[in-house]
Amino acid sequence: MTALAREDGGVPGRSHVEHLPEGGEHRTGVWLANQKQRRDRLDTAQLAGLGVQWAR
Repeated sequence: MTALAREDGGVPGRSHVEHLPEGGEHRTGVWLANQKQRRDRLDTAQLAGLGVQWAR
């Protein structure tokens, strides 16, 4: 289950960390915050296709 699914489609906070099944971590909150700050330079259609709410 992804962070977005667990958050009911909301954006997790900047400090949110996903713990991966193979034992690693992904700083999902930081990644999302960075994408949101750079949205004017990103393909928001691709982000919206991934389910990112603010990209729509």
